[in-house]
Amino acid sequence: MTRSTLRIAFLFPLLCAGVLCAALPAGPGVAAPGAVTPAMREKVIIDTDIGDDIDDAFALAAALNDQHLDILGVAAAWGDTGLRVRQLQRLLAIAGRADVPVTQGPATPNTTPYTQKRWAEGQPVPAAPVPSSVDFILDQARRYPGQVTLISLAPPSTLGALIDRDPAGFAKLKRVVMMGGSVYAGYDDTGYGPLKGPTPEYNIYSDIGSARKLFASGVPLVVMPLDSTRLKLDEVKRDLLFAAGTPMTDALALMYHQWRHLNGWGQITPTLFDLVPVAYVLDPRLCPTTPLRLVVGDKGETTPAPGPANAQVCLKEDKEGILDLLMTGLLARQ
Repeated sequence: MTRSTLRIAFLFPLLCAGVLCAALPAGPGVAAPGAVTPAMREKVIIDTDIGDDIDDAFALAAALNDQHLDILGVAAAWGDTGLRVRQLQRLLAIAGRADVPVTQGPATPNTTPYTQKRWAEGQPVPAAPVPSSVDFILDQARRYPGQVTLISLAPPSTLGALIDRDPAGFAKLKRVVMMGGSVYAGYDDTGYGPLKGPTPEYNIYSDIGSARKLFASGVPLVVMPLDSTRLKLDEVKRDLLFAAGTPMTDALALMYHQWRHLNGWGQITPTLFDLVPVAYVLDPRLCPTTPLRLVVGDKGETTPAPGPANAQVCLKEDKEGILDLLMTGLLARQ
């Protein structure tokens, strides 16, 4: 059985057995076997700081290419959120998903280079005011109580603003699935040899106050820390993607090359941190979780502590399974 078949079996309970199901035609108003109906799709909002590191772009491409997600909106977070709106609008148009609302979170100071600025500026400034992310997310959470997954790929500034505005409305979310933190492994760990230990992780230490509010909010929280997100997109896979010549892979190639030359870190091989939360929502088996109580320290540490768990934490991911999900989804569009 292939991984794709396993994912379908996991996501959609079988209504009939084996060959009988294949042999019988679908009746009027009945979805064909394997078809994705609106009721089966996971309602999500993606909060992203696309434009600095390159991983957000790949994570969004994976989400936009998967029919199992009902993407209610994409929210620009952290730093120059106005320019991030333009980048998101351009990417959604290329994906054929200009119908997905783009919203703007609170702008903040940001010292990280906006490496894909030139690509973002290829999209005109919006002619009409862009909706507020805080208003939009609260509206969707109230409209679909207990049904909306918020995928957080950015410093949690927008989430902190949501909690400040309306903690009861925030509590109507089904869950938050986030990239953030460092429990036992840090940036210097390679996945080989003894662990060097945790380090403050960018999303958390960028907004410690909002992170503390989130971990204390009581909303179901699924965390993908550095322990499970140091996922490398090697040269062989990059070449396969960039040679595909689809509108999305061409866009990713352009953004990647801008990131490569402007990131200031000398990096060539991107680490796809933010792909892991998206992959988890699509198939939780790709990143099994452990219940932990995490406390956010003064320097942005996320330290396990005694007491009731406040998060489900993925400490070990299926690297090849997650990369297969990305590659298969993007290359199937050729």
